[in-house]
Amino acid sequence: MVTRLLVDTCDVVVTMDDAGTEITGGSILVEDGAIAWVGSGAPPGEPDERLDARGTIAIPGLVNTHHHLFQSLTRSRAQNDGLFDWLVALYPVWGELDAEWARVATLVGTAELALSGCTTTTDHHYLFPRGRDGVLEATIAAAGELGIRFHPTRGSMDLGASAGGLPPDDVCEDTDEILSRTEAAVRTFHDASPGAMVQMAVAPCSPFSVSERLMRGSATLARRLGVRLHTHLAETVDEEAYCRERYGRRPTELMDEWGWLDEDVWLAHCVHLDEGDVERLAASGAGVAWCPSSNLRLGAGIAPARALLDAGGTVGLGVDGSASNDAGNLAGEIRQALLVTRGASGAASMSAREVLRVATRGGAACLGRDDIGSIEAGKRADLALFPADGVATAGADADPVAALVLCRTERVRHLLVEGRFVVRDGSIATVEEDAIARDGHRAARAIVGASAR
Repeated sequence: MVTRLLVDTCDVVVTMDDAGTEITGGSILVEDGAIAWVGSGAPPGEPDERLDARGTIAIPGLVNTHHHLFQSLTRSRAQNDGLFDWLVALYPVWGELDAEWARVATLVGTAELALSGCTTTTDHHYLFPRGRDGVLEATIAAAGELGIRFHPTRGSMDLGASAGGLPPDDVCEDTDEILSRTEAAVRTFHDASPGAMVQMAVAPCSPFSVSERLMRGSATLARRLGVRLHTHLAETVDEEAYCRERYGRRPTELMDEWGWLDEDVWLAHCVHLDEGDVERLAASGAGVAWCPSSNLRLGAGIAPARALLDAGGTVGLGVDGSASNDAGNLAGEIRQALLVTRGASGAASMSAREVLRVATRGGAACLGRDDIGSIEAGKRADLALFPADGVATAGADADPVAALVLCRTERVRHLLVEGRFVVRDGSIATVEEDAIARDGHRAARAIVGASAR
């Protein structure tokens, strides 16, 4: 068993440390899942194995802060709908979700993420159709098989259409059962130790699918168990109208009132924030999962990520569910984030290195992790090595680091999670990639057939 791996002579090592250090011709020594040394020249001691990293740029593994992996099998649907109509169209399809669907979708989604340089992902899983057990367990097992660092959430919905919510009643659960099952899931799967591969969070779905009692109870439960909180917030104008009509409050005001704005929380989307909301979120320490492609695909708008960052807020990137993005490519999301910010605020409003920091250090901060997000001795060995010698970056030699964002990034060449290869030489190393694709297409065709009946 290899315990000391030298990632040898990268074109550049982008450390993402506090100083923003970049090492030309740098190498990284990995030992027992952690980074033992990073620098140029000879490492201390002899490695057991060397990886020739010439022609690559090494960055910390990307961190995906918002996803719905089960949606990976229902892409390209409700193509011209906004969020509420899109959800109404898809809830009946998702009502057939079972453990096998979850397993295949997780392998598809995590493989796609890994190939784009992502080493850590969360999964906001909130759908538990009645009589279909083992969905969360199948998701966690499949992510472990692929080898990605995983932050699943035990999500929930208890506010069905009959009680004034958006989802149909048959995909909602009883409030007390949710809290009990959430606690059981956290106690079963959450690992609080340094370098943990699985950490749970508590994640009621949204203000229009969850009761006030469940939102408050979830916050109390998460803090008693010592885990983080996650939900959707301020994604669309429809959500704001719903909250004003039902509660007489804007979404961010509700979160504040219900005890959700704190350092142990990260919130998805946050598109429709006013200046006061931005200041309130930044001051609270709550993180924001910025999902630019999903927000554009659904016509939701552009999140004020620039303003949040300027206010000192914590911001990470998310691909969101592949059915509202239709892609799970986190490297592509970095470029999208840069472009949408510049489109809204001008060419100087965000740099390539700043958005790379959001996708690494920012994502780690959203998930409460200080052991990932940078390439420094003592951090976990989560590394993405992108090719810098191919057609896509030919001509970008003046700044190959910026080229990772400004050029159309190719699939990662090598990806290490906890020092183990998940992608090697451009292909998934842990599970047969072609088999994942075949199973994904097979399962998706079965879902199409079932929903057509």
